[in-house]
Amino acid sequence: MDLYRERLWAAPWLFISTALVIPASILVFAPISMTAGIVVAIVLYLGIVGMLILGSPTIRVTKTELTAGRASIPLEFTGEAQAFEGDEATLERGRRLDARAWLLIRGWVKPVVKVPVLDASDPAPYWLVSTRNPDRLVRVLNDARLSS
Repeated sequence: MDLYRERLWAAPWLFISTALVIPASILVFAPISMTAGIVVAIVLYLGIVGMLILGSPTIRVTKTELTAGRASIPLEFTGEAQAFEGDEATLERGRRLDARAWLLIRGWVKPVVKVPVLDASDPAPYWLVSTRNPDRLVRVLNDARLSS
């Protein structure tokens, strides 16, 4: 049973801006065939949209583990999570970032949650995860960690 679940969908502006591939494809293929240009434009745009949808990772918290994308960590090996928004989130993703940290960040999702890793054999000192609901994710993570 999931205590928390979030899919990091691409922002709407990304779907709109990638639609520029449509006129570009038509422009390139129009001298050859307008029909080919339209078909290629539609196929390319649908391919981009498909990649954006399929490439959207999921964050899940259960009673025993945190899963972010394809990685999972038992909650017993996590410390107290912290939420960062605005300028603080920018600093965590930039100047304060430890190169050894495990990252699941998306440019279109600004807030992040920092989850310390307590496992001495894990080379990552913490996980940094983008989320649209940082306070809720922190609350669920910390409550689940303390109850397990």
